[in-house]
Amino acid sequence: MNERTEAKIFWSDQPDQLDNDCACSTASVLPAAKGREGSPLWERPPNLYLEALPERHTLVFNPFGPAGVVALNAAALAELEAFRVAQPIESDTARQLAALGLLQPQGAVQGPPQVKPELLTAWLHVTNACNLRCTYCYVNKTDEAMDEATGRAAIDAIFRSARLHRFKGVKLKYAGGEATLNFELVRTLHHYAKSLAVEHGLDFQDAVLSNGVALSNAMLDFIRDNGINLMISLDGVGAAHDAQRVFINGKGSFKIVAWSINRALIRGVRPHLSITVTGNSVDGVAKAVAFALDRDLPFNLNFYRENDYSKSQADLQAEDERLIAAMKAAFKVIEERLPQRSLISALVDRSNFGGSHTHTCGAGHNYMVVDHKGGMTRCQMEIDKPVTTVHAADPLLALQTVSSGFQNVAVDDKEGCRTCEWRYWCTGGCPLLTRRVTGRSDVKSPYCNVYKALYPELLRLEGLRLVKWREQNSLNL
Repeated sequence: MNERTEAKIFWSDQPDQLDNDCACSTASVLPAAKGREGSPLWERPPNLYLEALPERHTLVFNPFGPAGVVALNAAALAELEAFRVAQPIESDTARQLAALGLLQPQGAVQGPPQVKPELLTAWLHVTNACNLRCTYCYVNKTDEAMDEATGRAAIDAIFRSARLHRFKGVKLKYAGGEATLNFELVRTLHHYAKSLAVEHGLDFQDAVLSNGVALSNAMLDFIRDNGINLMISLDGVGAAHDAQRVFINGKGSFKIVAWSINRALIRGVRPHLSITVTGNSVDGVAKAVAFALDRDLPFNLNFYRENDYSKSQADLQAEDERLIAAMKAAFKVIEERLPQRSLISALVDRSNFGGSHTHTCGAGHNYMVVDHKGGMTRCQMEIDKPVTTVHAADPLLALQTVSSGFQNVAVDDKEGCRTCEWRYWCTGGCPLLTRRVTGRSDVKSPYCNVYKALYPELLRLEGLRLVKWREQNSLNL
């Protein structure tokens, strides 16, 4: 068959799990849509998003379906469009369209995603000390650090809750402050946690979150040899990074961080870059993205969040129009050098297009933060407000039942989100930021207008990537 008659469908594999500096959302496919009882007929959902792509391909996205972006050639699109009239599924193409949520039972009513997280993630604040004074940092720094006894008690507490709540695995993030300033403890906790995972039959993964300034070759070798993930913060190239990630004396850190990244690559460590976008760095986002792409490094883009310890809220908060323009410039850089792997869940702050979900992050659900003294809270941005300790019988339960402060509610319970077609992918943004800005957790994100302006561009970018690398992402039917 030739290209005009053979139906071809291109769709994204699930993106890699991000080792970013925030709680990860739990993505899921939506449950099977329920149609009229006994009906053998299927139909095209009424709310599909379509956009033309090169070479007679079409981007198709169902905001309420189980898959992300799908690209169809002309023959596959024709078969999809035939289901504007309800009919039985009789071909392999139609069956695959149904599996991707692009066809549904006649009269179907789609409910919200339902998923039980399988991974318990914990942030370990191994030190309150740091060798940088980043302008947007939320940590009130001191010279205090976690000791080994507290660290082991924290690991015990995390695994205790993981077993009580029947999680299948544990993920640890060693952070601070600057985690490399207490790296001997990181070594100890890695080995201890891994032994507990083996003992209890749990999956285990961990990551070091670093500013990249004090990473020695010995540390990099340990990270490589033990399969630990590494995240390095890089907010731009040259002056854009140096405008906000500075040493105590005010000198910029870019040259040292770039040197550390290159050393990591030489030693077989592929760091994940966390890029924070503020009013000071927004115009350099495109260059930061190019830096990552040039080195084939995974990365994610995070928007600035107000906090009590950052320097100047007015300077750090970028206006919506400026932020949108800078992000589109970064997308243009990606379009010019489309990678084989999907970036769709890394490009727009807390938005996750890797799978439909109802909550922006795991705070209050399957995420816990341990401070250097053994106090525990729901989010690292509230690390100075512990609500329980590592000695609690079930610290996760204590975090799940907090009734004060921000609430990580489902997107369907957020005012301004309930009727939005993007709601199971955006989920209303960071609830802590929303409460800080609006006084409520149950309303849409202050970045809502930015999200909505960028989503069509984001989908198009993924569609272009699928078409470019269609041989690696194809289903020939």
